[in-house]
Amino acid sequence: MTDATSESDLNSNTPVDLDRQDFRDPDALRRRSGVSGDPNFDQHFLIDDRVLNRIPTYLSNNTDTRHVLEIGAGTGALTDRLLSVGGVVTVVERDPTLASFLHEEFADMVDEDRLNIIEGDALDVTIPPFTTSISNLPYGISSEILFKLLPSDCPLIVMVQREFGERMAADPGTDAYGRLSVSAQHYATVEVVETVPPTAFEPKPAVESAVIRTEPRDPDYTVADETFFLRFVKAVFTQRRKTVRNAIRNTAHISMLDAPEAVVSAADETLLSQRAGDLTPSEFAELATIAAEQGKWLITRRRPMQLIQRSLNGVKSRQRFISLLKTQHCLPTQLVSKVMDVCLNSGQVLDGSLSKVQRRLIRSQKLLQVI
Repeated sequence: MTDATSESDLNSNTPVDLDRQDFRDPDALRRRSGVSGDPNFDQHFLIDDRVLNRIPTYLSNNTDTRHVLEIGAGTGALTDRLLSVGGVVTVVERDPTLASFLHEEFADMVDEDRLNIIEGDALDVTIPPFTTSISNLPYGISSEILFKLLPSDCPLIVMVQREFGERMAADPGTDAYGRLSVSAQHYATVEVVETVPPTAFEPKPAVESAVIRTEPRDPDYTVADETFFLRFVKAVFTQRRKTVRNAIRNTAHISMLDAPEAVVSAADETLLSQRAGDLTPSEFAELATIAAEQGKWLITRRRPMQLIQRSLNGVKSRQRFISLLKTQHCLPTQLVSKVMDVCLNSGQVLDGSLSKVQRRLIRSQKLLQVI
């Protein structure tokens, strides 16, 4: 903690004025770490002090900063700033050399339990609970990391590729509006707060960057099956230049609908005659709800009971699960998902082998990826 930061500052919800503090020099950090950066591994170190000082100040005044998460700490230039605005900071760094350097460079903060350092890939490690996240994200996995963080209902300040950030924040009816916009705005309000030139980094990336602020929100709509909702959005946007009616018909293999015509028949004509880029997230939710109720996943062509009989080994296991299903009240999509999980897991537990039906289920599950 610098001398300019008091205990009351750490407990305050108002960000500290970072321009008045003396932080580690980004270039000196790079020299001491011995790591120059590698664009092939998304290593672009932010070295502009002015940008580094501004990033934490984009937090809203009421943001809880008791536990700040940083993905991709690098040499610790941003980490240094975060320690002035957060009570505890947890960083995730996949480069072993940099993780070791952070332990040495910030040894006093580690000893005081102010800084936790997790070595590993952010997509693989267990992320601890946090109250806000501020990060310069690796561009190659920005989408995967964001959709790991967005469901946490915590504010985020992230540096991403400019085009990616603009698509996250885009409004319906604009060229940038797409699946990413609907998916991100399902969880939060998204705003581009600053664009950053390549000269702010070393090595310089080939594209401009942008600082994005997300604030958790409660949607003005409800979806019974969030996974299906996001998959349905993805499917319709693959044919964004066609009417929604034709997009639903043509992408049943992606959304896993068995009866797309039933969905089209039940949906409002006003929505069906538009194109995907014109629909708001709430209108997508309306269509997805109809699709989940009226359509069926392709995997349901083999009835759940047939899957149980052919996949589960042991009479008692089958009877136990059938009894469980009778007490469940859920959509067809959710029911089949439960059946698939049990059929797969039980076979591996009972005898370690997979039946032909189970192998077919594994192939089907690979089609159910959302983001």
